[in-house]
Amino acid sequence: MRAMKALVLVVCSVLVCVAAVPVAQADPWNKKTIVTLNDSLEIPGMVLDPGTYIFQLADSQSNRHIVQIWTEDGQHLIATILAVPAYRRAVSDETAFNLDERPADSPMALRTWFYPGDNTGQEFVYDYHYNNEERYEARNQYNNR
Repeated sequence: MRAMKALVLVVCSVLVCVAAVPVAQADPWNKKTIVTLNDSLEIPGMVLDPGTYIFQLADSQSNRHIVQIWTEDGQHLIATILAVPAYRRAVSDETAFNLDERPADSPMALRTWFYPGDNTGQEFVYDYHYNNEERYEARNQYNNR
């Protein structure tokens, strides 16, 4: 009888431990997306050189439209951008980046970013008041390192 109680106690303990272990799955909370650019790309406040970058949402419960752009290894934060909500009707199972054209001497600009399976994304807002080259170059301090 005592052995039976001990066995039941052990089985119940194992079941509780197994139930408490979280299931391993991808976390879409930060919408981490790895992007490789073949050409320069304008983002609000600067221009990214060709290379690989990580786009993800900041860990904020109050605002889900703070976009962070990191270096390929995720060690250095390049930019933090406050985006506005963007909506699309058709949901895609692939990441979607929509670009805006610029004058011939300027790189394309990132307009929207949609994570796979979402119809709500991020729209990037630009300040078009940089007309002189000195101010524009000052905004690109990351690329000039």
